[in-house]
Amino acid sequence: MLWFIGRRLLQLIPVFFGATFLIYFMVFSLPGDPIAALFGDRQPSQAAIDAIRAQYNLDQPLIVQYVLYIGDLLQGNWGTTFSGQPVAEVMARAFPITARLAILALAIEAVFGIVVGLVAGLRKGKIFDASVLVISLLLISVPTFVIGFVLQLVVGVQLGWARPTVSPAAPWNELILPAIVLASVSFAYIVRLTRSSVAENLSADYVRTATAKGLSRPRVVTVHVLRNSLVPVVTFLGVDLGSLMVGAIVTEGIFNINGVGGTIYRAIIIGEGPTVVSFVAIMVVVIMMANLLVDLLYAWLDPRIRYAK
Repeated sequence: MLWFIGRRLLQLIPVFFGATFLIYFMVFSLPGDPIAALFGDRQPSQAAIDAIRAQYNLDQPLIVQYVLYIGDLLQGNWGTTFSGQPVAEVMARAFPITARLAILALAIEAVFGIVVGLVAGLRKGKIFDASVLVISLLLISVPTFVIGFVLQLVVGVQLGWARPTVSPAAPWNELILPAIVLASVSFAYIVRLTRSSVAENLSADYVRTATAKGLSRPRVVTVHVLRNSLVPVVTFLGVDLGSLMVGAIVTEGIFNINGVGGTIYRAIIIGEGPTVVSFVAIMVVVIMMANLLVDLLYAWLDPRIRYAK
């Protein structure tokens, strides 16, 4: 197992550098001059422009800029924003908020999606199964921002069950409604994945064998059917963690949450490359660690999978 983890970590190194380089290249290849946008309507002197370009290494070729950036990154220097604020301080404020939002959304879609999908798979072809399929298709079809605005209006404004916007501190209880919005589409996919896997595994040979041995129905369902049905679901959840953090840009905008999404959006608008790349670098690491955890969970979920040298 340790050998497998070490090999996977080595494989993640080129992925990290490749992903960060692509993001760096795309951000700094965007049209427009971020230095000119920094001054707005004022006309700075050429000496001031040259000084700022030199400070952010914008006077160097793109590949040199990236190498210098990675060198600073490996030393723990995340750079500074155009306003002179360290990027590390901005991340320290934004990431905990988005992490809480993503964790809540992941818990909501995993728990409720698996439970609803399990019941639908056990009742395949019945009214509950048909209703679940229709609702999941509806959630997939409706854009996230539409769901967000509707829930914000109905639950937050008309019913008053939750705050329509989130306060700057973003406590857990205020993030429940945004988390439901963020998890809505993924919830539908998990329901459909779980339902299909459960319905398929119910007719498998090992299930018929367990039933013939006299095992109770709850034990057959929970230990044999559900455990093997979770393999594709866990794969989806591992990939979805990164999607939740990216999708938070829309949700955070709707509920006025000062998290990663809003920070990245504002940095892209003003062309603040170091901030965008630093935030994306952290997200790349989170996604890679989530996929490593998924690989390790396979051996526990499916006894046929064994990692050995």
